[in-house]
Amino acid sequence: MREFSAAAAVPPKAVGAGEPLAPLKSGLPRGALAWILQQGARDPYVILITIYIFSPYFSAVLVGDAVAGQALVANISTTYGLLTALTAPLLGAMIEQYGPRKPMMGIVLAIMVPALVALWWAMPAGGLPLMATSALLILLGLVYNWGDVLSNSLLGRAAGVVPGRAALISGLGYALANGLSVALLIFMLWGMVLPGQVDWPGVPHAPLFGLDPARNEPSRISGPLAAAVMLLGAIPFFLWTPDAARTGRSWMTSMRAGIAMLRDIFANLRGHRDVAVFLGARMLYNDGMTALLVFGGLLAAGLMKWGALEMLAYGISLSIFGVIGGLAAPWFDRVLGPRKAVQLEIAGSLAVLVATLGMSREKILYVWPYDPATQAPVWDGPLFRTAPELIYLGLLIAVFVTAQYASSRTLLIRLCPPDKTAAFFGLYALSGTATVWLGSLLVAVATAIFKSQVGGFLPVAGLLLLGFCGLFFVRGGDPET
Repeated sequence: MREFSAAAAVPPKAVGAGEPLAPLKSGLPRGALAWILQQGARDPYVILITIYIFSPYFSAVLVGDAVAGQALVANISTTYGLLTALTAPLLGAMIEQYGPRKPMMGIVLAIMVPALVALWWAMPAGGLPLMATSALLILLGLVYNWGDVLSNSLLGRAAGVVPGRAALISGLGYALANGLSVALLIFMLWGMVLPGQVDWPGVPHAPLFGLDPARNEPSRISGPLAAAVMLLGAIPFFLWTPDAARTGRSWMTSMRAGIAMLRDIFANLRGHRDVAVFLGARMLYNDGMTALLVFGGLLAAGLMKWGALEMLAYGISLSIFGVIGGLAAPWFDRVLGPRKAVQLEIAGSLAVLVATLGMSREKILYVWPYDPATQAPVWDGPLFRTAPELIYLGLLIAVFVTAQYASSRTLLIRLCPPDKTAAFFGLYALSGTATVWLGSLLVAVATAIFKSQVGGFLPVAGLLLLGFCGLFFVRGGDPET
């Protein structure tokens, strides 16, 4: 199969939003910087809501049990994964026929921002019921995935025709996402969680905005914060990132043409063998990565018995490592090529996961027992006072997970025809969600069988290993010369 690099992306005159803007002194066009900003502003939703802040609160407080909470979050992920699998490919194919992505991105924002704000009222009593909150989380997961299809399909247009620029932009997007998440988590730690718990210089005496920790308001505010960042970060994107040209088709005509395109793509995947093999492998390893994201915060809170303070600090540390992963991904892609880069990143994630499952407050890496009652604290601070906690904190899984997302996106751009980018990113979303319901279901079933959070993660390791092996059968994605 012919390889398509970032240099073969849509020509400048096809972008439909005027000629590409002149590069800034940074070397990246204004439209590319705007794309990076909106990517960075979208992902704090993942960090704050699905991993470190709201999801542990949902499990521990709204559900009231770590194991049952992990099972319910798995069912929520299963549901929106199935819905995404059914809708994302059609969305990608339809929007390819319609042309502009930004109108649909506006609809995505119009749904997500109010839904995120509504999480403020997710309370055990006197607020949103548990099932209503679960429904909101399903809606957010589905619409966020739609936004990924639309945003990713504009990556090549934002990059222009410069070789290697797509990889750089992709990595910078994830680096900025983690950087913004670090800033938000530090702000929440400084202004909402530490006040009243420590008497440190510069820390307010009481939580900002009158937030009441007894009512879990520092956790619930994560929804409105994510909404504000997402909305503000999208403004330059709508102003400056090049959009696709209008084709003149109506929405209904575009949908019919999109269905025909999907039939053609599926019927002719033999002609795109390496894309098909890559998407099949990604279908497996992405399930594992998604599980690490969705359940990683729950696992840490359960194994280490961490509360909101520790989870904020844990999220900050991993988000910092995520910045490193986003910056490292373009270097991995350039030196190894995106295919081998993805394999390296999967292998690193799997190794760290195996190490993580051997940790607890009473055990270090499976074999070394630790008794917190008899061991002196490592330091006199308010958190992470034991050796197992500090070792768990230092595990570098965020580097590999973040780099994998960036490198996978670059690999698809290298493999797929440039005139069908949105359609193939629809299939890319399908490969990331068609079996994510199965991965979540396996976590839920394994958790129920083993009555253990650690046991629930055993299928995750298997999915990562299978995806890693599948990439050996992909041709292409070598370093650019």
